Amino acid sequence: MGCPRDEATRRVSNPTPERLMGVTYDSGALIAADKGERRMWARHRALLVHREVPTAPAAVVAQSWRGSGRQAQLARLLAGCYVEGLHDARARSAGSLAAEAATTDVVDACVVDGALRRGDLVVSSDHDDLRRIADAVGRRLEIDHP
Repeated sequence: MGCPRDEATRRVSNPTPERLMGVTYDSGALIAADKGERRMWARHRALLVHREVPTAPAAVVAQSWRGSGRQAQLARLLAGCYVEGLHDARARSAGSLAAEAATTDVVDACVVDGALRRGDLVVSSDHDDLRRIADAVGRRLEIDHP
């Protein structure tokens, strides 16, 4: 699925404030791509042209993937993404964030935790739940529709 790269190499680094923020895909983005929605594919192509590799948290991939041969478009999108694993430290961080926000949706907590850590824009159809999690820890989260 994603390339096993570290976060330092997943995007072209530019230490200036003008650097574009990275992008994290939530399930809504993956579902939109799987359905062939043009806006999502145009966004994805533009990111790759600018050498920006979007992040898809492993929990989001698990939530979206059904293993069907009919998911060729989703497989193609994921080939151009960094699939961020969920190891012990990240799992604990997301769990703590979920507790702080009083939610049981650990997939959303994983998305928010990673996006806040990296300073990413989140592409999602679930604005309210993601913002509520970020607000619970006093952080601002940029979110856009797929």
